[in-house]
Amino acid sequence: MVLAAFSFAGLTTVIREMSATMHPFELVFFRNLFGLLFILPWFWRAGIGALGTERLKLHGFRSVIGLAAMLFWFSAVSMMPVAEATALSFTSPLFATIGAALFLGETVRARRWGATLAGFIGALVIVRPDGIDIGLASSLALAASACMSMSALTVKSLSRTEKPSIIVLFMGLLMTPMSLIPALFYWSAPTAVDFLWFVAIGLFATIGQISMARAFASADVSAVLPFDFSRLIFAAALGFVFFAEVPDAWTWVGAAIIFSAALYTAHRESHQARLFRSVQANLVPAVPDAQRKDKK
Repeated sequence: MVLAAFSFAGLTTVIREMSATMHPFELVFFRNLFGLLFILPWFWRAGIGALGTERLKLHGFRSVIGLAAMLFWFSAVSMMPVAEATALSFTSPLFATIGAALFLGETVRARRWGATLAGFIGALVIVRPDGIDIGLASSLALAASACMSMSALTVKSLSRTEKPSIIVLFMGLLMTPMSLIPALFYWSAPTAVDFLWFVAIGLFATIGQISMARAFASADVSAVLPFDFSRLIFAAALGFVFFAEVPDAWTWVGAAIIFSAALYTAHRESHQARLFRSVQANLVPAVPDAQRKDKK
């Protein structure tokens, strides 16, 4: 998870650096293109049969929401400090709580709603501790987090029937041509050096996604998620080194509030999942016993 955190912080830093000379929408296209190039070797080995799916519409919806998240996020990063944007991205699990209640019909009790409210208070601490104007950049960052949460909920549904590699493959195949459309309105010819940055974007994105997937596969979310907070530390360090950005105290305070709320939410979800598995484990042995009695 620490490697994933560093990779995503590096990705955000490269986006911020390149946005000085290239429009964020064009960067979104090249991020998707080079991300797709990194997964094509797997597709080559898997063959055309890997494209078999009965949930193409949901893959399409996930790609639309994912593209919106990227457009919002890349635009926000180009307009605000790296650490501040990273801190606001921690609100994504809180938006996911709202989405799970509204769209998946999940029961969200008072304590999780309280954690969600606390997280948004933390976001307000970051974006505007002493005024009322949140600002375009912060609004875009929060919109990106909301879209990321919707994308995560969609992936959660897809993962019940689809392999992770298939989900990532469809994301690349669909989002790359889709992202080209808005990019054409702001197109500027890339230089040779730009392509080195594009490779870095694809590499950071791929390493981050793979590392995060392996982290969540190795331990409970509540055990892994605290290490995601290192993303803010990496982002602050990279922002200072490359852009002379120094996060103020409000950023750290707000980030701590947001992350505490997100960690509590993850802990509650992990607890509920363990409880469900425990109940299932206790019920399974009872079925054969009942069947034996019936046979007797």
